[in-house]
Amino acid sequence: MESSVTVKVHESLKDVEDRTCLLLDDDGPFLQRLSRALTQRGFLVSATTKVSEARDIARLNPPAFGVFDLRLEDGTGLDVVEVLKRYRPDARAVVLTGYGAIATAVAAVKAGAVDYLAKPADVEDIVRALISSHDGLPEPPENPMSADRVRWEHIQRVYELCGHNVSETARRLNMHRRTLQRILAKRAPR
Repeated sequence: MESSVTVKVHESLKDVEDRTCLLLDDDGPFLQRLSRALTQRGFLVSATTKVSEARDIARLNPPAFGVFDLRLEDGTGLDVVEVLKRYRPDARAVVLTGYGAIATAVAAVKAGAVDYLAKPADVEDIVRALISSHDGLPEPPENPMSADRVRWEHIQRVYELCGHNVSETARRLNMHRRTLQRILAKRAPR
């Protein structure tokens, strides 16, 4: 049975011989959409929701490219980046996360990732990060997070690191506990 998906090689991929790409994300619908979008742009995609499976693929058949979620139910995408870089030093990996923080961005780059993008990341931004030479400064993102969203993400990260202890989080953020409780009760800003 033939697929009706038309594969058009992305302009920047025309000179790339090995287009293998490993995707790792525990959000099934997002993983399927990203897999389909990258396949349509000329990548040969393997997708998984399990860190252990991604590690095995990176070790046994290391791809040229990788897009890994940072936090998953069974581990972290940084482990897969390290394995991939060990078995294929020229591989280019991008880390995606819904919990953007400077510390995790630094950890991703130290592990060997070429870029670190906040979810929801645009497919074109992911492709650009995977195939750009990074000789100069990267292009600014098309849809950057708002200042309110960055603040909210930072508060959520500290709250998580404090074991969901409101009093300890408020102390570390130097804010009143009730103010923090009101912020935590609200939905994430866009």
